[in-house]
Amino acid sequence: MTNSQKKSNKAKSKPSSEKSRVRKNGRIRNKFYESELARLQIELVKLQEWIKLKGLKVVVIFEGRDAAGKGGVIKRITQVLNPRVCRVAALPAPTEREKTQWYFQRYTEQLPAAGEMVLFDRSWYNRAGVERVMGFCTNEEYQEFMRSCPEFERMLVRSGVQVIKYWFSVSDEEQEKRFQARKLDPTKQWKLSPMDIESRNRWVEYSKAKDDMFAHTDIKQAPWFVVDADVKKHARLNCIHHLLSQIPYEEIKGKKITLATRKNKGAYVRPPLTDQTFVPAAYP
Repeated sequence: MTNSQKKSNKAKSKPSSEKSRVRKNGRIRNKFYESELARLQIELVKLQEWIKLKGLKVVVIFEGRDAAGKGGVIKRITQVLNPRVCRVAALPAPTEREKTQWYFQRYTEQLPAAGEMVLFDRSWYNRAGVERVMGFCTNEEYQEFMRSCPEFERMLVRSGVQVIKYWFSVSDEEQEKRFQARKLDPTKQWKLSPMDIESRNRWVEYSKAKDDMFAHTDIKQAPWFVVDADVKKHARLNCIHHLLSQIPYEEIKGKKITLATRKNKGAYVRPPLTDQTFVPAAYP
Protein backbone atom coordinates (compact mmCIF):
# COMPACT_ATOMS: atom_id res chain seq x y z
CA MET A 1 0.00 0.00 0.00
CA THR A 2 1.43 3.38 -1.00
CA ASN A 3 1.82 6.29 1.41
CA SER A 4 -0.95 8.21 -0.37
CA GLN A 5 -3.35 5.25 0.04
CA LYS A 6 -2.50 5.03 3.77
CA LYS A 7 -3.20 8.75 4.22
CA SER A 8 -6.50 8.39 2.35
CA ASN A 9 -7.66 5.47 4.50
CA LYS A 10 -6.60 7.28 7.67
CA ALA A 11 -8.60 10.34 6.67
CA LYS A 12 -11.71 8.24 6.02
CA SER A 13 -11.51 6.42 9.33
CA LYS A 14 -11.06 9.58 11.37
CA PRO A 15 -14.49 11.02 12.21
CA SER A 16 -15.13 14.70 11.77
CA SER A 17 -15.93 16.83 14.79
CA GLU A 18 -19.59 16.80 13.73
CA LYS A 19 -19.70 13.02 13.42
CA SER A 20 -18.00 12.59 16.78
CA ARG A 21 -20.77 14.42 18.59
CA VAL A 22 -23.88 13.70 16.51
CA ARG A 23 -25.37 10.32 15.64
CA LYS A 24 -26.86 9.47 12.27
CA ASN A 25 -30.34 10.17 13.64
CA GLY A 26 -29.31 13.75 14.40
CA ARG A 27 -29.11 13.32 18.18
CA ILE A 28 -25.97 14.19 20.07
CA ARG A 29 -23.90 11.38 21.48
CA ASN A 30 -24.02 10.73 25.22
CA LYS A 31 -20.29 11.34 25.62
CA PHE A 32 -20.53 14.77 24.03
CA TYR A 33 -23.66 15.59 26.06
CA GLU A 34 -21.94 14.76 29.34
CA SER A 35 -18.80 16.73 28.52
CA GLU A 36 -20.71 19.74 27.23
CA LEU A 37 -23.07 19.73 30.22
CA ALA A 38 -20.07 19.68 32.56
CA ARG A 39 -18.54 22.63 30.69
CA LEU A 40 -21.76 24.63 30.87
CA GLN A 41 -22.18 23.86 34.56
CA ILE A 42 -18.74 25.31 35.23
CA GLU A 43 -19.92 28.46 33.47
CA LEU A 44 -23.06 28.47 35.63
CA VAL A 45 -20.86 28.53 38.73
CA LYS A 46 -18.99 31.52 37.30
CA LEU A 47 -22.33 33.20 36.60
CA GLN A 48 -23.46 32.48 40.15
CA GLU A 49 -20.39 34.17 41.61
CA TRP A 50 -20.89 37.17 39.33
CA ILE A 51 -24.56 37.52 40.39
CA LYS A 52 -23.50 37.38 44.02
CA LEU A 53 -20.65 39.86 43.61
CA LYS A 54 -22.64 42.41 41.58
CA GLY A 55 -25.84 42.06 43.59
CA LEU A 56 -27.91 41.14 40.56
CA LYS A 57 -31.55 40.09 40.84
CA VAL A 58 -32.51 37.46 38.27
CA VAL A 59 -35.83 35.72 37.66
CA VAL A 60 -35.97 32.80 35.23
CA ILE A 61 -39.43 31.48 34.34
CA PHE A 62 -39.92 27.95 32.99
CA GLU A 63 -43.27 27.29 31.36
CA GLY A 64 -44.53 24.77 28.84
CA ARG A 65 -46.70 21.74 28.38
CA ASP A 66 -46.72 18.91 30.90
CA ALA A 67 -43.77 16.52 30.41
CA ALA A 68 -41.94 19.08 28.27
CA GLY A 69 -38.75 18.71 30.31
CA LYS A 70 -38.74 21.87 32.41
CA GLY A 71 -37.82 20.01 35.58
CA GLY A 72 -34.89 18.28 33.90
CA VAL A 73 -33.34 21.57 32.87
CA ILE A 74 -33.89 23.13 36.29
CA LYS A 75 -32.27 20.10 37.91
CA ARG A 76 -29.14 20.41 35.73
CA ILE A 77 -28.88 24.14 36.51
CA THR A 78 -29.22 23.82 40.28
CA GLN A 79 -27.13 20.64 40.48
CA VAL A 80 -23.87 22.55 40.90
CA LEU A 81 -25.06 25.86 42.34
CA ASN A 82 -25.28 27.22 45.85
CA PRO A 83 -28.95 27.06 46.98
CA ARG A 84 -28.40 30.29 48.90
CA VAL A 85 -27.75 32.06 45.61
CA CYS A 86 -29.89 30.07 43.18
CA ARG A 87 -33.19 28.65 44.43
CA VAL A 88 -36.28 27.12 42.88
CA ALA A 89 -39.80 28.44 43.40
CA ALA A 90 -42.40 25.76 42.69
CA LEU A 91 -45.59 26.90 44.34
CA PRO A 92 -48.46 24.51 45.10
CA ALA A 93 -52.10 25.31 44.38
CA PRO A 94 -53.20 28.49 46.20
CA THR A 95 -54.85 28.18 49.58
CA GLU A 96 -58.30 29.60 50.26
CA ARG A 97 -56.66 32.65 51.82
CA GLU A 98 -54.28 33.15 48.89
CA LYS A 99 -57.22 33.03 46.50
CA THR A 100 -58.49 36.25 48.08
CA GLN A 101 -55.15 38.05 47.67
CA TRP A 102 -53.94 40.16 44.78
CA TYR A 103 -53.10 37.53 42.18
CA PHE A 104 -49.36 38.30 42.01
CA GLN A 105 -48.96 38.58 45.79
CA ARG A 106 -47.78 35.05 46.56
CA TYR A 107 -45.33 35.20 43.67
CA THR A 108 -43.78 38.49 44.75
CA GLU A 109 -42.79 36.83 48.02
CA GLN A 110 -40.53 34.53 45.98
CA LEU A 111 -38.73 37.30 44.08
CA PRO A 112 -34.95 37.56 44.52
CA ALA A 113 -33.04 39.94 46.72
CA ALA A 114 -29.69 41.34 45.58
CA GLY A 115 -27.24 38.58 44.67
CA GLU A 116 -29.92 35.95 44.01
CA MET A 117 -31.37 34.07 41.06
CA VAL A 118 -34.80 32.44 41.35
CA LEU A 119 -35.97 29.74 38.96
CA PHE A 120 -39.77 29.59 38.71
CA ASP A 121 -40.93 26.05 37.94
CA ARG A 122 -44.21 27.41 36.61
CA SER A 123 -45.14 30.89 37.65
CA TRP A 124 -47.85 33.55 37.55
CA TYR A 125 -48.53 32.30 34.02
CA ASN A 126 -50.67 29.55 35.57
CA ARG A 127 -53.55 31.97 35.11
CA ALA A 128 -52.98 32.17 31.37
CA GLY A 129 -52.62 28.38 31.06
CA VAL A 130 -54.11 25.79 33.37
CA GLU A 131 -56.47 28.19 35.18
CA ARG A 132 -57.82 29.47 31.88
CA VAL A 133 -58.21 26.05 30.25
CA MET A 134 -59.56 24.23 33.32
CA GLY A 135 -61.91 27.01 34.35
CA PHE A 136 -60.20 27.78 37.67
CA CYS A 137 -60.56 31.52 37.10
CA THR A 138 -63.33 33.70 35.76
CA ASN A 139 -63.12 35.39 32.38
CA GLU A 140 -62.84 38.75 34.16
CA GLU A 141 -59.87 37.49 36.21
CA TYR A 142 -58.23 36.15 33.07
CA GLN A 143 -58.69 39.41 31.15
CA GLU A 144 -57.32 41.40 34.09
CA PHE A 145 -54.26 39.15 34.17
CA MET A 146 -53.61 39.73 30.47
CA ARG A 147 -53.80 43.49 31.04
CA SER A 148 -51.72 43.64 34.21
CA CYS A 149 -49.05 40.98 33.56
CA PRO A 150 -47.02 43.00 31.03
CA GLU A 151 -47.10 46.01 33.35
CA PHE A 152 -46.12 43.84 36.32
CA GLU A 153 -43.08 42.54 34.45
CA ARG A 154 -42.12 45.99 33.20
CA MET A 155 -42.28 47.17 36.80
CA LEU A 156 -39.95 44.35 37.86
CA VAL A 157 -37.47 45.25 35.13
CA ARG A 158 -37.57 48.94 36.04
CA SER A 159 -36.82 48.01 39.65
CA GLY A 160 -33.69 46.13 38.61
CA VAL A 161 -34.97 42.57 38.27
CA GLN A 162 -33.94 40.78 35.09
CA VAL A 163 -36.80 38.59 33.85
CA ILE A 164 -35.97 35.71 31.49
CA LYS A 165 -38.87 33.58 30.24
CA TYR A 166 -38.65 30.14 28.59
CA TRP A 167 -41.45 28.19 26.94
CA PHE A 168 -40.68 24.50 26.42
CA SER A 169 -42.34 23.31 23.23
CA VAL A 170 -43.02 19.59 22.83
CA SER A 171 -44.98 17.80 20.13
CA ASP A 172 -48.17 15.89 20.80
CA GLU A 173 -46.47 12.60 19.89
CA GLU A 174 -43.47 13.17 22.15
CA GLN A 175 -45.61 14.26 25.07
CA GLU A 176 -47.72 11.10 24.76
CA LYS A 177 -44.58 8.97 24.68
CA ARG A 178 -43.37 10.56 27.92
CA PHE A 179 -46.75 10.13 29.57
CA GLN A 180 -46.72 6.44 28.72
CA ALA A 181 -43.19 6.10 30.10
CA ARG A 182 -44.21 7.78 33.35
CA LYS A 183 -47.15 5.43 33.69
CA LEU A 184 -44.76 2.45 33.68
CA ASP A 185 -42.01 3.93 35.86
CA PRO A 186 -42.77 3.73 39.63
CA THR A 187 -40.33 6.57 40.31
CA LYS A 188 -42.14 8.92 37.92
CA GLN A 189 -45.80 8.06 38.42
CA TRP A 190 -46.14 10.93 40.90
CA LYS A 191 -45.52 13.27 37.96
CA LEU A 192 -48.81 12.19 36.37
CA SER A 193 -51.19 14.45 38.27
CA PRO A 194 -54.90 14.63 37.45
CA MET A 195 -54.18 17.93 35.69
CA ASP A 196 -51.50 16.28 33.57
CA ILE A 197 -53.85 13.49 32.55
CA GLU A 198 -56.64 15.93 31.72
CA SER A 199 -54.25 18.01 29.61
CA ARG A 200 -54.00 15.08 27.17
CA ASN A 201 -57.62 15.68 26.26
CA ARG A 202 -57.24 19.44 25.90
CA TRP A 203 -54.27 19.81 23.57
CA VAL A 204 -56.02 22.29 21.29
CA GLU A 205 -57.33 24.38 24.20
CA TYR A 206 -53.84 24.62 25.69
CA SER A 207 -52.41 25.55 22.29
CA LYS A 208 -54.88 28.40 21.90
CA ALA A 209 -54.24 29.58 25.46
CA LYS A 210 -50.48 29.62 24.79
CA ASP A 211 -50.95 31.63 21.58
CA ASP A 212 -53.11 34.21 23.38
CA MET A 213 -50.57 34.39 26.21
CA PHE A 214 -47.73 35.08 23.79
CA ALA A 215 -49.78 37.74 21.98
CA HIS A 216 -50.24 39.70 25.21
CA THR A 217 -47.04 39.03 27.19
CA ASP A 218 -44.22 38.66 24.65
CA ILE A 219 -42.90 42.12 25.47
CA LYS A 220 -39.62 43.80 24.65
CA GLN A 221 -38.58 44.10 28.29
CA ALA A 222 -39.24 40.39 28.97
CA PRO A 223 -39.64 38.40 25.74
CA TRP A 224 -40.53 34.72 25.50
CA PHE A 225 -37.78 32.36 24.36
CA VAL A 226 -39.05 29.07 22.91
CA VAL A 227 -37.04 25.91 23.57
CA ASP A 228 -37.53 22.99 21.18
CA ALA A 229 -37.93 20.25 23.78
CA ASP A 230 -38.65 17.13 21.73
CA VAL A 231 -35.12 15.89 22.51
CA LYS A 232 -34.44 16.34 26.22
CA LYS A 233 -30.65 16.49 26.06
CA HIS A 234 -30.69 19.02 23.23
CA ALA A 235 -33.19 21.16 25.15
CA ARG A 236 -31.07 21.11 28.31
CA LEU A 237 -27.89 22.20 26.58
CA ASN A 238 -29.60 24.80 24.41
CA CYS A 239 -31.48 26.35 27.32
CA ILE A 240 -28.47 26.54 29.63
CA HIS A 241 -26.29 27.90 26.82
CA HIS A 242 -28.88 30.58 26.09
CA LEU A 243 -29.34 31.47 29.77
CA LEU A 244 -25.60 32.08 30.09
CA SER A 245 -25.76 34.42 27.09
CA GLN A 246 -28.50 36.55 28.66
CA ILE A 247 -26.48 37.76 31.64
CA PRO A 248 -23.08 39.29 30.78
CA TYR A 249 -20.63 37.96 33.34
CA GLU A 250 -16.93 37.58 33.94
CA GLU A 251 -14.93 34.97 35.76
CA ILE A 252 -14.00 36.18 39.21
CA LYS A 253 -10.45 35.32 40.11
CA GLY A 254 -10.60 34.26 43.73
CA LYS A 255 -7.82 33.54 46.13
CA LYS A 256 -6.00 30.29 45.57
CA ILE A 257 -7.30 27.67 47.96
CA THR A 258 -4.67 25.98 50.06
CA LEU A 259 -5.19 23.25 52.62
CA ALA A 260 -2.73 23.64 55.48
CA THR A 261 -1.28 20.62 57.23
CA ARG A 262 -3.74 19.41 59.82
CA LYS A 263 -2.80 20.02 63.44
CA ASN A 264 -2.03 17.15 65.75
CA LYS A 265 -5.13 15.73 67.38
CA GLY A 266 -3.40 16.06 70.72
CA ALA A 267 -4.75 14.07 73.63
CA TYR A 268 -8.17 13.41 72.07
CA VAL A 269 -9.40 9.87 72.55
CA ARG A 270 -12.40 8.77 70.53
CA PRO A 271 -15.21 7.20 72.58
CA PRO A 272 -15.77 3.47 72.02
CA LEU A 273 -17.68 2.77 68.81
CA THR A 274 -19.94 0.43 70.77
CA ASP A 275 -21.37 3.49 72.54
CA GLN A 276 -22.82 4.78 69.24
CA THR A 277 -25.80 3.62 67.23
CA PHE A 278 -24.82 2.98 63.61
CA VAL A 279 -27.06 2.58 60.61
CA PRO A 280 -27.26 -1.12 59.77
CA ALA A 281 -25.04 -2.06 56.82
CA ALA A 282 -27.63 -3.26 54.34
CA TYR A 283 -24.94 -2.88 51.66
CA PRO A 284 -21.31 -3.95 52.24
